[in-house]
Amino acid sequence: MPSPPWPHAPTHQLAEGGTYFVTASTYKIEHHFRGADWLAVLQRGLLKLTAQFGWHLEAWAVFSNYYHFVAHSPRSATDATSLMEMLTKLHSKTSIWVNRLDRTPDRKVWFNFRETRLSYQRSYLARLNYVHQNPVKHGLVPVANQYPWCSAAWFERTASPAQVKCIYRFKTEQVRVDDDFTPEGEW
Repeated sequence: MPSPPWPHAPTHQLAEGGTYFVTASTYKIEHHFRGADWLAVLQRGLLKLTAQFGWHLEAWAVFSNYYHFVAHSPRSATDATSLMEMLTKLHSKTSIWVNRLDRTPDRKVWFNFRETRLSYQRSYLARLNYVHQNPVKHGLVPVANQYPWCSAAWFERTASPAQVKCIYRFKTEQVRVDDDFTPEGEW
C-alpha cells in the first residue's frame, strides 16, 4: 500500500491548464530576502519568468521568506506543467544570487511550493483580494498599495474602478491558505 504524500512536499497537480494560486516559502522559513534590494530582485525575477514562460500574473505579493501569486497558465498549453520548470528556475537563480550576496555558497534557500487550481469564480476573486491584501494582513503597511512588492498598486492603476471595488469587497477571512509565515517587518 503506498504511503500518503508527506504534507510538506505536496504532490503537484498540474495536469490541467487554468488559474492557479501558488505559495512558495524559503527553507525553514528563513528571512533570506530581507531588505528592499533583495525583495526587488525576487519580485523582478517572478515578473520576468512568469512572462517568459507565458503565465499571466493577476496578483502577487513577495516577502522576506515566502511569496504568493495568482496566475493563468499559458493559453497555448493544455496543462500547467510549466509551473514546475518556471519556479525551479526562479528558485535556482534567486538562490544563487542571495547566497552570493550573503557569502553562503550551497545554502538551501527555497523549500517547496503549493498550488491550487482555482475552478470557482468566487474562490478565484477572493484569492485575488487575499494576495493583494497580504501585506496588510501581516501588518507591514496600513493600505496594500503602499507595499512596493505586491500587485495592489499596479492593480489599482490598471483595473477599472468597478473591478477594484468588486475584488476588494471579497472577504478573505474564510480563504483557506497555509499562511503562517511571518515576514520580516523591515523592508
